[in-house]
Amino acid sequence: MYRIKTLNKISAVGTSRFGSGYVCGDAEDPHGILVRSASLHEMEFPKSLLAIARAGAGVNNIPIDRCSENGIVVFNTPGANANAVKELVIAALFLTSRKIVPAMEWAKTLKGSGAEVGKLVEKGKSNFAGPEIRGKRLGVIGLGAIGILVANAANALGMEVYGYDPYLSVDAAWGLSRSVRHARTLDEIFANSDYLTIHVPLNPDTKNLIDSEAIQKMNDGVRVLNFARGGLVNTEAVLAGLKNGKISVYATDFPSDDLLGVDGVLAVPHLGASTPESEDNCARMAADELKDYLENGNIRNSVNMPSVSMPRDHSVRVCVLHRNIPNTISLLSGALAQTGINIENMQSKSRKDYAYAILDVTGEPDAKTMETLEQRSEIIKIRVIR
Repeated sequence: MYRIKTLNKISAVGTSRFGSGYVCGDAEDPHGILVRSASLHEMEFPKSLLAIARAGAGVNNIPIDRCSENGIVVFNTPGANANAVKELVIAALFLTSRKIVPAMEWAKTLKGSGAEVGKLVEKGKSNFAGPEIRGKRLGVIGLGAIGILVANAANALGMEVYGYDPYLSVDAAWGLSRSVRHARTLDEIFANSDYLTIHVPLNPDTKNLIDSEAIQKMNDGVRVLNFARGGLVNTEAVLAGLKNGKISVYATDFPSDDLLGVDGVLAVPHLGASTPESEDNCARMAADELKDYLENGNIRNSVNMPSVSMPRDHSVRVCVLHRNIPNTISLLSGALAQTGINIENMQSKSRKDYAYAILDVTGEPDAKTMETLEQRSEIIKIRVIR
């Protein structure tokens, strides 16, 4: 019986994926945790915990390093909310162009003007004129699940789209419209964009990706959209760009105190994934990842361990999380061979300091041998799945 602890409200579309053999809810000593935004940094993890699945893309609420050291696999759900974010970004393209928000706010001030409203509207509407996006140039930084959808949608709306992603995968490239122009450098994106949208993860290499130096390379009056992570854009640099006219409008899904109430800033209260469809998709994907790992040892979409999956061809499966140290696989196979266990199928991959191996075997692994192996410094965690 597997125990799943849910933190935050997880869509029933996800929790219903756990059938018989699972206890799901406020479970004690869980084998798995399903979480959305709740912080786990201060949480003490029980020895029973094998995996954490985040129903969303960002994992800054999870202590990744501590999980890795304790053999806890952390999953996220890349792409599950991609369409929801894409739609909000496309909406932002129009909002930053046509001055729709300030126009609507101004229209409210006409309340009580009676029959004069029509005349006042006609007189004042010229203050809110803005350009169409058709024929304009959009630079897309990051061509992952969201970036590709944004690029393709903008292209379909008649924009000239430039895309930049030095890590573009082959699978992602297949989904990208042939009309999207390949920019080889960020400077090329900056020089060829009337609109700029960012879709990369936040890490030490991308923090303040858009700073004063980058902004100076952009076209005058550029419209900047950030619906990825707040830390990707240096707020002081953006405010300076708005003040001197280098930036026309800055739209972000990550408001901060210094951005609120500033002319030229469209601050959206983190609505990127706030759709029922997105919440269902994330919950479903997170539950399936957790379930497949607990039942089969397969790892897909982990942020701290390598992706390794293998069809179940044999009744007994040995799963080993270990440090990426030479000869560890030889150690495992040798120990199993000494107890008469034959390895029928195996997959192993590494990711920086960690590695993971799945071994399908014939025979019953000796419990004492498994315990002895797990005591070695190379080994983090061993599971036998029957």
